[in-house]
Amino acid sequence: MKLFKDLGVGEQTLKALENMGFEEATPIQESTIPLLLQGKDVIGQAQTGTGKTAAFGVPMIEILNPAEGMVQGLVIAPTRELAVQVAEEINRIGQIKGIRALPIYGGQEIGRQIRSLKNKPHIVVGTPGRLMDHMRRKTIKMEKISMVVLDEADEMLNMGFIEDIETILKEVPTERQTLLFSATMPKPIQKLGEQFMKDPELIRTKAKEMTVDLTEQSYIELMERKKFDVLCNLLDIQSPELGIVFGRTKKRVDELYEALQKRGYSAEAIHGDLTQSRRDQVMRRFKQGQVELLVATDVAARGLDISGVTHVYNFDIPQDPESYVHRVGRTGRAGKTGEAITFVTSREMDHLRIIEQSIKKKIQRKSAPSLSDALEGQQRTAVDNLLRIIENQEYLPYQEVAREMLEEHDSTLMVAAALKMITKEPVTTPVKITDQEPLRRSRSKSGGGYKGSKSGSKGGYKSGSKSGYKGGKSGGKGRWNSTSGRKTSDNRGKTQSKNKWQ
Repeated sequence: MKLFKDLGVGEQTLKALENMGFEEATPIQESTIPLLLQGKDVIGQAQTGTGKTAAFGVPMIEILNPAEGMVQGLVIAPTRELAVQVAEEINRIGQIKGIRALPIYGGQEIGRQIRSLKNKPHIVVGTPGRLMDHMRRKTIKMEKISMVVLDEADEMLNMGFIEDIETILKEVPTERQTLLFSATMPKPIQKLGEQFMKDPELIRTKAKEMTVDLTEQSYIELMERKKFDVLCNLLDIQSPELGIVFGRTKKRVDELYEALQKRGYSAEAIHGDLTQSRRDQVMRRFKQGQVELLVATDVAARGLDISGVTHVYNFDIPQDPESYVHRVGRTGRAGKTGEAITFVTSREMDHLRIIEQSIKKKIQRKSAPSLSDALEGQQRTAVDNLLRIIENQEYLPYQEVAREMLEEHDSTLMVAAALKMITKEPVTTPVKITDQEPLRRSRSKSGGGYKGSKSGSKGGYKSGSKSGYKGGKSGGKGRWNSTSGRKTSDNRGKTQSKNKWQ
């Protein structure tokens, strides 16, 4: 990997990146930043977690003028969570140079956004619907915009935003630099690039870079009713610093969150039914380490740039390979290792094999840990805590009391008693979690693939080339197309091509 200073990045931005702990560029940054600094239009094919925000954020900071009191850069993002994350990272990158970004999204009071826009941010990061609102109100002036970024364009396509994006781009000056980032390149995204970009350079991360190589991936085959106890045993053994537990439905997430709290774990829940203020509060607490576990639907798998996640637990197996990659991609980021464990029932094993084929990686089988394993894990944690206290010399105020106690009691007994006191023994409080039927093979004439449970999707994952995974209520109207290897959109009655952009 190259250093940022070798890519033509200025001193102020280099200093900001250094403050953020960034020195070496990721592959997508190494390929993209020099082209953008030359003023070229760029299409980057990259997954979440490859460093694409800095890939376009650094050139924006370098090119835009901090003395110009107008909006000069526009980033269009599919979700409010991603809009907030992108704006935060751009603000960190631009803090020394004085470039400011403002997130604009639905769910936040529009009057507050209008007041913030009067402070003249240099970059607006917004969701399509809210950007259209501000365009109609003429509260965002477009005439000075010289750089536009479409982030996670394929996800915006899946969510039915393609016409909104076209409308927005028609309002932006034609003399501009355009950047498009997408995990895959279905036909409508190709068309978007052809219509609104000038001789774009296509940058692709290699297939192996689009997987999660730094994450140890494994699965545990078990019965549905044993999932929660096994999860708790894993948490006691592994003691994750920050972990995400993924459930298939909103109801499932709420039940898991309540059950974890009942067992004494520090957890929060996030899904689409939460108000924006509650979602913001949950994410803030999780990022700051005030809670150890985030229980989430797939809404958190995309668009949330959360650093420091050490473990991902797929309580329910994802319904398509792409969701698996995005879930597991929450850990093993920025050069750090991570671990992802997927719970699979016997009827879902074929579905797991399809995921393995898609990601071109063998997922290792693990045995379910027992209650005694959990107790042993907690004892190890207690020993580690004692050794940490010794290393940091936090014991000094207690030395005199310790000497007095050792005059009357055996030292081995004293240490054993101390370990007993600080060991968090596994809790077996009964909890109620509604059983969720596994993804099951359909009995269609074509030999179909997988159907979701009643509480999850109404569709199923089909491995045939002409069929596909049809998402249910929680997954939008998307379809996993196994010919293209991509989840395409049926929104607004549009049919998507099966071919990738070669």
